Amino acid sequence: MNKHDKIYVAGHNGLVGSAIMRKLKSEGYDNIITKTHKELDLIDQAAVECFFRDNKPDYVFLAAAKVGGIGANSRYPADFIYNNTMIGFNVVHSAYKHGVKKLLNLGSSCIYPKMAPQPLKEEYLLSGPLEPTNDAYAVAKIAVIKLCNSYNAQYGTNFISVMPTNLYGIGDTYDTENGHVLPAMIKKIHEAKASGTDKVTLWGDGSPYREFLFSDDLAEALLFLMNSKNASEIGELINIGTGKDLTIKELAETISNTVYADKPDRHCSIEWDTSKPNGTPRKLLDVGKLTSLGWQAKTSLKDGISIAYKDFLRNP
Repeated sequence: MNKHDKIYVAGHNGLVGSAIMRKLKSEGYDNIITKTHKELDLIDQAAVECFFRDNKPDYVFLAAAKVGGIGANSRYPADFIYNNTMIGFNVVHSAYKHGVKKLLNLGSSCIYPKMAPQPLKEEYLLSGPLEPTNDAYAVAKIAVIKLCNSYNAQYGTNFISVMPTNLYGIGDTYDTENGHVLPAMIKKIHEAKASGTDKVTLWGDGSPYREFLFSDDLAEALLFLMNSKNASEIGELINIGTGKDLTIKELAETISNTVYADKPDRHCSIEWDTSKPNGTPRKLLDVGKLTSLGWQAKTSLKDGISIAYKDFLRNP
């Protein structure tokens, strides 16, 4: 990409999209196209077609998606599979029709089989059953990966699919009912501190292992791939993560230490509701392919959580 190319960031207000926007602007890209959901409904095929016809972007970051944690995925599976399939298919097809030079499709590490060997290699895709609590979302994301590769094979497009691990960072959604685990924990533990109860109840037993990537690190990786790597070099998909994980219990303790850093005489008591699901036992990405291409994450989990908590305090 050069600094004046037309770059469309789909989902620019979300956690990933806003990080991409910060990175692009900091690097001097000055022709970025964005549309809010009210301005452009990506589920509406005709509207997406008109947008691409009228704007003709050179590059596309497909970061728009309906996302949520275990609770939301379990309650709204129809919404997750329909919305994410339609968003992906509409954007990818219009990108092909209107000559987009390169498209970067954002997936998720939840696409891998529940009991796949660890760490998760790209070739494990579709090698076993999915995790039931988020299989609707995963199926939608897998379909878009396959669509990108099919267009590359049949039409010679340059559409890349990347699979980030669990994300967190600036501008996250701190929803204790439907949100992802890390931002939900930040809010719950902060509220326990603010109310003086100093006690929270979290889902599961705390034993699953998870990997977390700071959203601004992801944006850096995406720009690296968009600028220097083609679909032919990457293959069907590529993982993006840190290559390190920890238990949910250790995550809760790390967040608690951050939230209570100014109150050394207090701490948060954490209880585990084992009637709630744990989800996949472990979900660590093998990032060997990305590392071999020349990129590694920079932000430690401790530093990233500190930044995220400060952001939460500014925008509770």
